[in-house]
Amino acid sequence: MACSKICSGNLVELAEEIIQYLRDDISSLYSCILVNRLWCRIAIPLLWEDPFSVPTQKFDFIKILLRSLNDEDKTRLIVKYGFNNNEFSPKTLFNYPGFIKRLNTQNIRFCIENWVPNLTNNFANSANLFYWLLFKTFIKNEINLNSFEIVMLISRDHKYFNEVFDLILKNPKFIYNIKNLILHLNLLPGVMNIVPFLNFLISNCNSISTIYFKINRCFISSIEKYLSEIILSQKNLLKISFEYKTLTLYDSLLLTLKNQNCSNTLNTIIFYCIDFENIIDNLKVINNLNVLDTIHILYCHSLNSNFIQQIISITKSFKLKSLFMSKILQIDSLQLLLQKFGNYLENFGFEFGDDEYSEPKRQLLELVVKYCTKIKYFDLAGPDDNNINPTFNLIKNNMQNLNHLFIEFDLEFDDYNLSDDVIKISSIILQNLGQILPSRLEYLCLELSFNMNDLEIFLNNSQNTFIKKLLIKNIVQDGNDNHILSFIKDFIKKKNMVKYLAFSEFLDDNYNDLFSLKDEVNEFKSYNIEVQKYSDLYIRTYDFVNN
Repeated sequence: MACSKICSGNLVELAEEIIQYLRDDISSLYSCILVNRLWCRIAIPLLWEDPFSVPTQKFDFIKILLRSLNDEDKTRLIVKYGFNNNEFSPKTLFNYPGFIKRLNTQNIRFCIENWVPNLTNNFANSANLFYWLLFKTFIKNEINLNSFEIVMLISRDHKYFNEVFDLILKNPKFIYNIKNLILHLNLLPGVMNIVPFLNFLISNCNSISTIYFKINRCFISSIEKYLSEIILSQKNLLKISFEYKTLTLYDSLLLTLKNQNCSNTLNTIIFYCIDFENIIDNLKVINNLNVLDTIHILYCHSLNSNFIQQIISITKSFKLKSLFMSKILQIDSLQLLLQKFGNYLENFGFEFGDDEYSEPKRQLLELVVKYCTKIKYFDLAGPDDNNINPTFNLIKNNMQNLNHLFIEFDLEFDDYNLSDDVIKISSIILQNLGQILPSRLEYLCLELSFNMNDLEIFLNNSQNTFIKKLLIKNIVQDGNDNHILSFIKDFIKKKNMVKYLAFSEFLDDNYNDLFSLKDEVNEFKSYNIEVQKYSDLYIRTYDFVNN
């Protein structure tokens, strides 16, 4: 009865809450559109918040966005690119551009470059034009932009953004209310001077709550002053991420956090690929942050005894929620770190390392088992004989909280050379993992060498675990009968244990992705299992923590 009332619209608030819960589940949102008008009105805005980032999106949605152009621009598209008047019909159920909340400049370029070749052979000039027309549409519709991600890594990124720079300068309301700012810049000499845009941000945006700085270290010194001023100009900065391998270049940015605004608002700091060697003393600035709650450390360098002594001696209380290691230096010091922060640690893992880190990795895993019981996200990169048992113990010890699990060989680094060790360890994992998994996992990624017998054991043992997103990358063994996919399909479609599936095999020097097999994809869909491209479904640690 309650379900009927929700679907009929009698319980509007509850329907909104349910659909908001599905905001990151694109497939389910599309299904909600078909329920009734109420559900459609709730789901459509969520689907259009960031249309350029939907991995399986068909690029014709760009035409819908262009419908609000003026007559002159429409005529140009009709004459030059074969658009017809029907495509510019103003009769749409919704003002779709008005729903946009997030824009990533690189994603816009990517979508255009995949769409334009279907319209014309004049790729270069046409792509620039459509990029400019889209931003003109965004500004005309006065979209209420919440997140703006300026990603300029190659010359075309700079060239396209340069085309719309004047448009943005003349319409400051376009970014006036942004709350989340990402600057991911590889500053290329002679391509674009980013300083005027940074000054524009300083003058026009002072309510940013989240900032991500990802700047090529060769050029950050030339704009560090402006990045500091962006921080100083904010009145409600809650979260900041310092990223990329720098030495002293982020020194002044770190010290900028001492300003009064930051000291009373900042609650989260992310350090990603930062070298702490020459900024250790400046970590004392953390003591000035009155409301700091959380620090995340991802694949940083110089996590030695000096750094650890400094971080554990900070008097300001905070939680270390993420610790991902690229090198394991001093186990005794890491034990002190886990003794103090282990009860807060939620995200933990390794970057692929050399064999010399095998024994330290085992020792560190045992310390995590001892001190950490709230791990939600665990990434074991490079399983070996030394760390399998501690890994199983970690999973069992955190079963109540664990929801994201990765177990991966560095198969690209090893050039897909299947050693006997890789085959043996893959077998041990598959024979034992299924029986220690929790009853529900949000995400499970296995990049192993599979054979039929071990796979059958794993699937049988894990059949009572619902896995929302399952990713399998199989490195095919010599003489393998190559029926892994068929077996997976027959099993999971009967057991209703998976919602999203990505499957990839490396065979004969090529990736074979299940997503490219349309008949197979449709068959899975008939059993309510959505197949996605492996690279789209794969979560990177950095993205997970930032989100």
